[in-house]
Amino acid sequence: MVRNRVKRRLRAIMSTRLEDVPAGSLVVLRALPPAADASFSDLEADVDGALRHALAKAAR
Repeated sequence: MVRNRVKRRLRAIMSTRLEDVPAGSLVVLRALPPAADASFSDLEADVDGALRHALAKAAR
């Protein structure tokens, strides 16, 4: 299933980035339809960009 593949990929990506998220934070990832055709590296880049943006916004 495509949905499960995207979910597994996002979990794998976030598992290596949880240490960058402040303790007690909640992270919600929502996969839009284009994620089904995205490569692992594309998903990584998108998650990294979103995390950078969220962490910068939280630091304000």
